[in-house]
Amino acid sequence: MSTINSQDDEDTFKILIATDIHLGYMEKDPVRGNDTFVTFNEILDHAQKNEVDFVLLGGDLFHENKPSRKTIHACLESLRKYCMGDRPVQFEILSDQAVNFYNSMFPWVNYQDENLNISLPVFSIHGNHDDPTGADALCALDVLSCAGLLNHFGRSASVEKIDISPILLRKGRTKIALYGLGSIPDERLYRMFVNKQVTMLRPKEDEDSWFNLFVIHQNRSKHGATNYIPEQFLDDFIDLVVWGHEHECKIAPCKNEQQCFYVSQPGSSVVTSLSPGEAVKKHIGLLHVRGKKIKMQKIALETVRTFYMEDIVLADHPDLFNPDNPKVTQAIQAFCMEKVEMMLDNAERERLGNPRQPGKPLIRLRVDYAGGFEPFSVHRFSQKYMDRVANPKDIIHFFRHREQKEKNDNDLNFGKLVSRPASEEVTLRVEDLVKQYFQTAEKKVQLSLLTERGMGEAVQEFVDKEEKDAIEELVKFQLEKTQRFLKERRTAAEEEKIDEEVRKFRESRKKNAEEEDEEVREAMTRARAHRSEDAVLVAASSDEEAMDTGMKGSGDSDDGFPATLTRGRGRARGRARGARGQNPTARGSSQRRRGSGGRESATSSRTYKPVSVPAKNMSIMDAFRSVKADPLNSPKSYSEDIIDDDSDVEVVSTASSSSKVNLRLSSTPSLGKRGSQSQTSRGVDFESDEDEFDPFQSTATSRRK
Repeated sequence: MSTINSQDDEDTFKILIATDIHLGYMEKDPVRGNDTFVTFNEILDHAQKNEVDFVLLGGDLFHENKPSRKTIHACLESLRKYCMGDRPVQFEILSDQAVNFYNSMFPWVNYQDENLNISLPVFSIHGNHDDPTGADALCALDVLSCAGLLNHFGRSASVEKIDISPILLRKGRTKIALYGLGSIPDERLYRMFVNKQVTMLRPKEDEDSWFNLFVIHQNRSKHGATNYIPEQFLDDFIDLVVWGHEHECKIAPCKNEQQCFYVSQPGSSVVTSLSPGEAVKKHIGLLHVRGKKIKMQKIALETVRTFYMEDIVLADHPDLFNPDNPKVTQAIQAFCMEKVEMMLDNAERERLGNPRQPGKPLIRLRVDYAGGFEPFSVHRFSQKYMDRVANPKDIIHFFRHREQKEKNDNDLNFGKLVSRPASEEVTLRVEDLVKQYFQTAEKKVQLSLLTERGMGEAVQEFVDKEEKDAIEELVKFQLEKTQRFLKERRTAAEEEKIDEEVRKFRESRKKNAEEEDEEVREAMTRARAHRSEDAVLVAASSDEEAMDTGMKGSGDSDDGFPATLTRGRGRARGRARGARGQNPTARGSSQRRRGSGGRESATSSRTYKPVSVPAKNMSIMDAFRSVKADPLNSPKSYSEDIIDDDSDVEVVSTASSSSKVNLRLSSTPSLGKRGSQSQTSRGVDFESDEDEFDPFQSTATSRRK
């Protein structure tokens, strides 16, 4: 890279870009347990040596939603080691930080905190692995933000309408508008883009002079009809998009000819799945921005474990393998061993040139045994490589390519005969599995009251976020809503008519996707509140037992025996419940009062507004009997409290401060803004990484056409 003079340094942003670090992935594995921590240290070391202005992370810093203490500790160690120091920060923030970091108790960037000495700021959005959850909607990044080691931005205050307010940065004559959007379920965000509920705010003053950088963490490749975010959904005034979540490294910015912006996909810094996309060499990016000119320098990661992958189709080798040969299995095994040895030799040659690389590589051999072949024992094969590879149990993967059933010539659809590439894999989600199960299940086990979509969302919360009450609360919520609907309709208490009304009500809910999403969110809120209440009750119970133990240990024994810890605890608990002891009234009542007070305080501290529910869950037939017994029953008694928020449009104004830059709503809608702005006046110059680095040439620059 050519030397940049001091004048260029004053106007040039240097930003280190990385995504999907997945700290804590396989942390309990004896071989691969520290891979993520070592690579994270390498990333921060590159940032420190290159003296970047800040580090920009595109989500999934942590692999788990609730990272372990080991992972949190290792992350804090790295951030404190590389991000604290005396080197001054050379850029300033012009936007209203109370808006950018609204969810933090310290709504300002960490390097401006007078109690901290930050030399390397880190800005990060959250991903789908470390997204906010729980009753307080907190995530691991909020812990780092509260500690002053990271700046968490890109959170959405609403799930109905999103206004993305940028962090406005200035260094010399270069100004950057940094937009961020943390991970949101793809189908929901897709629908919000279609309904034009996503708005990107822009500075009022000299909006064409800002370099607009957008960080997003969503599916970029199409996994379903709405399970991704098309690039065409993004505003066309954006100059560069840093796309997280996709693990294949495509860090060199590629231009979207339709929207006229560049997209950089850094990919993950650790191999989390043995797929073809992960076999691509891992890189991070050093982005230089001066005015509207950009330059992306690729930096290869040296501490990433080597991953080699190869596919074998046995049917393509008829000269070597004959399925009728009784010794064909031994021949296949010998052939696979030869392939594995070749990959191990390649890994060893690569490691000799890089001493920082881990010793044991990752090896994957996928064998298609379609055509009458039989697989051999994978475990026996793996035993031979226990000390040579990092994944001995996953070396061989047998699969059989699905063969199409023979059809008549008249039924052939030649458009479907195009073979799929080997790198294309099917992504399975919990919601899809639940939906597929109920669609193919027998009629007697089909859902008649609940919907497949709602059940899939509840199971997803149960699996990913460990919300143990998610399914139960969803069932209760939908049952109560169905009961209210039937009472309002005053349906006769006949089983056939009830079934018909329930079926109609279920079909109407399935057609209204927004209402169904609202049901799932309400059920999840109740599940989180229920979990918080249980935690308070458990804590109160522990306090009772501790106090009873202390009373018994002080010599309060009615039986005259020596008061030991174990025995005293048991007898004190018995007295508190009034089961044993000579004076149960006073002690038992006092303990119960203490416990009830704890429950009252726990109830009063919750901030959510619960939906009024019956004292106990009634069956549908019981509900109709009560209606029949009271014909004057008014449906108003079953109405819900609906809070209507009229603030559809939020106008952010910071005119009171002279150092702030006002923001306004984007003058162009989220979709269909092709010719709204002259491409000549907002062109971004991107220079190829192949040439010598000189991003600030005075010659004619390339404009976006």
